[in-house]
Amino acid sequence: MILITCSEKSKILLPNTNFKDLEINYMEWWTYHSKNIVLSSDFIPIDQNSKIIDKDNFLKSLTTGTFIPLKLKSTDSLSYYQLFKLDKTADKSIGKTIKNVSIKSYKHFKMEGAKFPDFNFTDLNGSIYTNENTKGKIIVLKCWFISCKPCVAEFPELNKLVKKYQNRKDIIFISLAFDSKKAIQDFLIKKPFSYDIIPNQKEFMEDKLKIYSYPTHFIIDKKGVVQKVVNKADEMTLKLESILKNLNHDIIVQI
Repeated sequence: MILITCSEKSKILLPNTNFKDLEINYMEWWTYHSKNIVLSSDFIPIDQNSKIIDKDNFLKSLTTGTFIPLKLKSTDSLSYYQLFKLDKTADKSIGKTIKNVSIKSYKHFKMEGAKFPDFNFTDLNGSIYTNENTKGKIIVLKCWFISCKPCVAEFPELNKLVKKYQNRKDIIFISLAFDSKKAIQDFLIKKPFSYDIIPNQKEFMEDKLKIYSYPTHFIIDKKGVVQKVVNKADEMTLKLESILKNLNHDIIVQI
């Protein structure tokens, strides 16, 4: 039983699964983790002693490979994740995998809140994007390359997203690609992609953004600050919807 005390209110929170069953079976753990845990999301982080901690320390603990996070049952709309220490008898593959996953998540988390690097992009149609002319707009940016199968597989999902927000003038969908202009134009004939595509950007992605796994998605706010960095399109979409919801709320309050 886990007792969480916050703002003079106590909540008894229990894991939504049996920890002991998970740590001895890699596939059972991975299935659980994939369905329940989103490390890029906004959640209440709790350590192994049932104390609320910051997300930085939570993710840093996971990078050791000695803990796994479990989601706790809750009656409110918030998500609570707690650290559980793996036993010596646990499947060794679990620790290795959570370590690798968490190192990437922690790296992305540390990028949030920083200014996006200076840029001067020209897309396939000759349109130019800079830090200056995109001020006051949300930039949804995808990093990819033609031969990356996961990158291409999410095109339909992202095309729907662009269509959903096509009437919003304060959102720009941009993608940076490794490949040449001609190679991308030929590729798009069979695989349409609705983002504005910037060719020949491998150097910028690796030297300026320091990313080496693809696809990678960024959400950059109207002030040029990175709000989210993730590898999965659905996680990016959830954050974008949250940002837009908050923006709409602020507008209503001001009115």
